[in-house]
Amino acid sequence: MDTELLKTFMEVSRTRHFGRAAENLYLTQSAVSFRVRQLEGLLGVELFSRQRNNIQLTTAGEKLMPLAESTVRLEQKIRQEVAAEEGQSQQMAVGATPNLWDGFLQQQMAGLLDRVDGLSLTAVAHSSGNLIRQILERTLDLAFLFDAPKVDELTTLEVAHLPLYLCSSVSDMTISEALDHGYVLVDWGTAFQAQHNRQLKLTSTPALQTNTGRIALDCILSRGGAAYLPWGLIAGALDQQELFLVQDAPVIPRTVYASFHSNGGSEHLIDTVIRQIAAAETNTHPLVHHLDDGIGTES
Repeated sequence: MDTELLKTFMEVSRTRHFGRAAENLYLTQSAVSFRVRQLEGLLGVELFSRQRNNIQLTTAGEKLMPLAESTVRLEQKIRQEVAAEEGQSQQMAVGATPNLWDGFLQQQMAGLLDRVDGLSLTAVAHSSGNLIRQILERTLDLAFLFDAPKVDELTTLEVAHLPLYLCSSVSDMTISEALDHGYVLVDWGTAFQAQHNRQLKLTSTPALQTNTGRIALDCILSRGGAAYLPWGLIAGALDQQELFLVQDAPVIPRTVYASFHSNGGSEHLIDTVIRQIAAAETNTHPLVHHLDDGIGTES
């Protein structure tokens, strides 16, 4: 039996609402309804009594609930045990948005594997919505995000501050010159957009708008221009004098959050990984700071 059907059933049972279950699972409401109907068809019983604004488990649904929970936990255990290679006893699936991989995490992976004994990683890049859904479905252990999700089942910690610098392909440019000549506007999330709009005045349409920092970097290196990018993406180009910091431009910080399931059972390993990544990023550039009092504060 597809455990995704069971996970959907469990979320509807918890929320007693198809719409809220859909939001928490990052699915459409029609997809949630279809999954429940599919499960009911497989079992040949009704699992919910559906009345207006009143969804309750049927007797069959009540009997299924502990079995569904056990099955989902067993699936997670099987993934961990069977997938583990000899000498690789600590399995972890880590995800992030493409921008966070490019600017924050990618440089840390090799060092993380060296510093944490017996760690075997699966690394994926997805949208924030997909990452959160995978954590809720317990197919992903840890996600790094720019915007903290507001989901009861997740623990979300603030782990780092990632500064974004205005850099240009031409040295000694002023802010207005950088913004008016081949400027590439990168979508670094809601907080970035708000601060960008407050502090910077765009008098012309950007040459390019993108949600991926590496696309912006490739563009300004190949045809010239300017963009807000993190240190991890631009350090090499700065050293080679292919890019230059716009000295009077404000540095716009972004907060990096780590989210994981509150009852995932891997909290110790997650704590170790978060600490290692935050410490390594701090050493990479002094303007990236991780919190000193533990691994963060819960959102």
